[in-house]
Amino acid sequence: MKELSELNLPNDVSYTEDHEWAGKVDGNVRIGVSDYAQDQLGDIVFVEFPEVGDSFDKGDEFGSLESVKAVSELYIPISGEIVAVNEALEDAPELINEDPYANWIVEVRPNDDSELDALMDADQYLEKLKG
Repeated sequence: MKELSELNLPNDVSYTEDHEWAGKVDGNVRIGVSDYAQDQLGDIVFVEFPEVGDSFDKGDEFGSLESVKAVSELYIPISGEIVAVNEALEDAPELINEDPYANWIVEVRPNDDSELDALMDADQYLEKLKG
C-alpha cells in the first residue's frame, strides 16, 4: 500500500468522501476512482457499469468494482445521465490500477454543474485521508 505522500492526486479533478473523482470534459463530467481507492482495493478484476442513458441522482450507487480483496460500490458525485462508459475497462479492468485518472469509468451529462462545487479539491481530499 502507498503512503499518503505517494498518492497521485491531480488538481484538475474534484473528489468525494467515497473516493470517486469527477472532472469536466467538453461540458460533460468523467467519473472514476481515486488513486487512494484503487490502492486500497488492490488488483481490480471486474467493473460493473450502468447502461448508457441511465439517470442517477447525486449519491446514487451506479456500479461497482471487484478486486481480489473485495467488492466496492461506486457512488455518483453529481446527478445526471450516463452518456458513455469506458468500454476498455470491460476487457482490462486492471487499467484502473495502472492510472485511475486516465481510466475513467463513466461520463455523465450533469443536471446541475454547481453540484461539482460541493466536492473536495486535491488538498481538501488529502486532509480528509490524513483525518
